This record gives sequence, C-alpha cells and structure tokens, in this order.
Amino acid sequence: MCGVLLLLLLLCSSQTNHFYGTVMTFTPQDLRNNGSVTVVCRYKTSFRSCSDGDAWDCAGGDCGSHTLELSVVDTLDGDWCQKEGVMRRRVPDTEPFQLRLSGGDWISGVRNGVRSWLAITRVDLRVRSDLGQPNRSPQTTVLPALRVPSNCRRDFDLLAFDPDGDEVKCRYGDAGAQECNPCRPPSLLTVSPSCTLTFHSSSSSSEGPYAVQVEMEDFPKQNISLLQRDGVKITRTPSDALSKIPLRFALIVDPAVPSCTDGLYLPKFLPPTPASRAQLVAFVNLNLEITIKAEATSAQVSGVFFSGPHGTTKQEVSEGHFLLNWTPPEGSEEETHPMCFVVRAVKRSLV
Repeated sequence: MCGVLLLLLLLCSSQTNHFYGTVMTFTPQDLRNNGSVTVVCRYKTSFRSCSDGDAWDCAGGDCGSHTLELSVVDTLDGDWCQKEGVMRRRVPDTEPFQLRLSGGDWISGVRNGVRSWLAITRVDLRVRSDLGQPNRSPQTTVLPALRVPSNCRRDFDLLAFDPDGDEVKCRYGDAGAQECNPCRPPSLLTVSPSCTLTFHSSSSSSEGPYAVQVEMEDFPKQNISLLQRDGVKITRTPSDALSKIPLRFALIVDPAVPSCTDGLYLPKFLPPTPASRAQLVAFVNLNLEITIKAEATSAQVSGVFFSGPHGTTKQEVSEGHFLLNWTPPEGSEEETHPMCFVVRAVKRSLV
C-alpha cells in the first residue's frame, strides 16, 4: 500500500550581511514504551550564498541527540539560496524543549533597524487527550524574500495549516519574550491573527529591504489535557498556545509600477495553477506534478521560485508556463509538506 501525505501550497506574485530568514516545523514519530520519542524537525535557512549557513542549537530543556541532512531547495542567482535541514532528534521523553537559531547579520540595508537574527522554536510533544498522540506543530514555509511595488497595497496569506486541527495564529515577535533582538516590525506591514500580511502602499522613500519576524502558534479549539512525564495531566484552553514556530524572511519594497492591477505589470495566476492554501494528496514513490501558469501583459513572466521539500525540480515549459515535480521519499508517510511559489515578471524591453 502506498503511504499518503498532504502537500500544502501558498502562492503569491511577487557576505557579512547575508541572512534572508528561516522557518521550522516539527512532527513526532516513533513514541516508544520507555517514553522516548523521535521528532523530525524540518527547517529552512536562507542566505545570500549557498556557502553560507548557520546551525540550530538547544536553548532549553532536554533536546536529546540528533542527525542532520542538509540540502539546497532553490536559488536565485546573486540574491539568495534556501536550504532545507531535516533534523531527527531522539529525546528521552515528551517534555517541552526549545531550539534556537541566532547570529548576524541580516542582508545589508534593512530599513527597520534589525541586524542580528534570532529565532526560537518551542517543541511540545506531550500526548494530547483529544488525539491520544503527541502534539504536532503548524505547517508552513516561506520564500527568502517577498517583493512588492511601493505604490501597491498587497495581501500575503501565509501558509497556516495544523495537522492536529488546532487554530493557527500569527503575531509579530516579542522582544520581551526574547523571540527576536530587536523585533521592530516594519510600520508599513501588518500581520493579522489569521496569518495574513498586509502591505500598505507608500512612497518611493520606503523602498528597500525589511526584516519580517513573525511567530506562528497553535491553539486547541476546546479544552484538552496534556500528559506529562510524571503522569500528571495539565489543562490547556483555547487561549493557551501549545507550540511556537518562527517565520523569518525579507520584504523588499520595489519602485512603483504604472498599474497595480493583476495581470498587467504584476503577474496573475491562471488555471490550472492550484489555489492559495490548496491541499494536495501525494503518494510515496509516485511523482507529483504541479502546473503553474501566469500572465503579465505589460511585462515578461521570466521565472518561478519556490520553497518546499528538497528534491523538488522546476521546469519552464514556455513563457508563463512552469512545472514543479516532487516524488515523496520513503519515510515521509503521514507527513505534511508545505510548499509556496512565486513567479517573477520583468518589464519588457522596447526595441
């Protein structure tokens, strides 16, 4: 029998100073009778070059031992390289622990005064009373950079899916909770609890890169209990976050365009491109092909870039027509693998 997994989609049109962001999710596997558990932490790190990198370390609790596989996901020559790390941790029990990524510096010229990077993942694997299994994190991913013209208001619906059926909420990082240092959200970008980012149109004086530091959390939809190592059950209500994962990426405000209407200078997706936040079913060892079509009548659609599981390949069939292909490997059964993509449009040259 083929194992089944769920693939999630988000789409949008869109050195010493080299960091472009990170994101991490976790999925528990192999809960043993002695209480130990294996948890698969999948993360993306994005830097200016594929030769750059950084490592997550333990920031609290017993993080156990781990193995790591690191692979390139996608690149944009001269701008960024995103890698996926698959970290398998064997921890002695299901008690919470924290992982941290920290260092410096973000890409040069960041307008909102953020220099060093900091990201915290809170892993809580305690067994849930409603499901009878360890808690799982929300599933998401993001491109290293999202681009928007300075004169166009735009909404970006971040991927926000929880395999346990919890409510997923987003917020900016809190310096008081040591989630980022400094946090300093961009004034021209707001984030809603439902994980929609809204860029508010501005003037040319706002052009340039901004560091975006968002926290994503899962909340139970009803009261549940979590089973601790000592056998004690603790109650969690719909106002209590169960786990926390970071989203870090760059927002790049570009020069104004003559029109903000989709399909002119800004790419417009066409059928059969999957809808934003679509859920696709894939099978282990069977190829999944995703067709992407887009148009921009006053520009040239010249490329597609994605964030998703490593091993995904891309192909340009013709202008505005692209294919993504991925074959889920053995061991990925019952997992969710988020994927997002953007298409690039450039102004046509006049001869």
